[in-house]
Amino acid sequence: MTLKTPLHQYHLDMGADMMEYAGYDMPKAYKPAAGGPGSPKAEHLQVRSSGGILDVSHMGRLQFKGMHVLRFLEKVCTRKIRDMKTGQCRYSLVCNEQGGVKDDVIVMRQDEDSFMMVVNAGNRHKIVEHFKAVQAAGGMKMTMDDITEKTAMVAVQGPRVIEFIGKFSREIPTLKRYTFTVKNLLIAKLTVARTGYTGEDGVEVILPAGMTGMAMKMIMKDIDTKSPTAEIKPAGLVARDTLRIEAGMPLYGHELGEEINALCCGVDFAIALEKDKTDHGDTFIGMEALKKTQAEGGPATKLIGMKIDSPRQIRQGMVILNDGKPTGSVTSGCLSPTLGYNIAMGFVAKAHTAEGTSLQIDLGEGKGAANATIVKLPFYKKPG
Repeated sequence: MTLKTPLHQYHLDMGADMMEYAGYDMPKAYKPAAGGPGSPKAEHLQVRSSGGILDVSHMGRLQFKGMHVLRFLEKVCTRKIRDMKTGQCRYSLVCNEQGGVKDDVIVMRQDEDSFMMVVNAGNRHKIVEHFKAVQAAGGMKMTMDDITEKTAMVAVQGPRVIEFIGKFSREIPTLKRYTFTVKNLLIAKLTVARTGYTGEDGVEVILPAGMTGMAMKMIMKDIDTKSPTAEIKPAGLVARDTLRIEAGMPLYGHELGEEINALCCGVDFAIALEKDKTDHGDTFIGMEALKKTQAEGGPATKLIGMKIDSPRQIRQGMVILNDGKPTGSVTSGCLSPTLGYNIAMGFVAKAHTAEGTSLQIDLGEGKGAANATIVKLPFYKKPG
């Protein structure tokens, strides 16, 4: 049975074109007659120019508490956790023993022995089972609560979002990137984090599922979404994907996966291979495999960004060529609404990863090849 997020009725009221994604009925894009910008491209540009509101309630939310919570999180996360401050968020990977990526996650420290974690929608059940096994094997005294269906999660992203939020809160605009605060809404508590997956500034809000309708009315009550100059308009999954590609952000099942070595993926900052040299001597699952990869000169392939000199659509799985010979494959591609040309990410042999290198994309089905040039990631970086 397809699940519905707490914002499902809001999507229908706003004229969303719905689609199944990760087991949920989610908005693909919104119709302009009901207040949507008019197309995925327009939704994308709305986020880049002003602000968009995106339902990300399908993402998993897990709560951890207890005596051994730090030992547990250090074991399952590639990033250091013990030195996180209360109110801090940190991006991390969760690896398997071979150094492949089981998921990428956001860890949030609520207090000394209480944490929340946001995981990818399609990996939620797999990750919960993995965590249960790790906890049992280590005899760790702690609790893990899957609060996904008890809560909603909304992303409000764009250059005018923080200014907009300043009308209602003095504290939230002062938050630093990758920090959060807890606010009261009547009898409910909202977790407001200055994070996002679009390359823009903004917040992600986690709130009780039963308060979602009231919260959306409060957020949107003074906004005429049909106005061309509205500060915030709804955006669907298609726009969210093109936004994250422009921002060079990896997606599980594309740039991340169980068979993909974590050191290939362009997120080395999230892998603390020296974690065992701290006072606690922590190790994470997959550390030894990744240390071995590093000692052998690094992974054989690396993630790159490419500017495509062709109007042809570039899709995941297309073969990347160097002088006509296969060197890798495309992981994500789109026509960039912001830049106005096709872009793509992919893995190629490390000998062919220098910025400015000329490559080709095999378009398949006898359509020839598209010329591509390696460019620095991210493709888009917000001004300032």
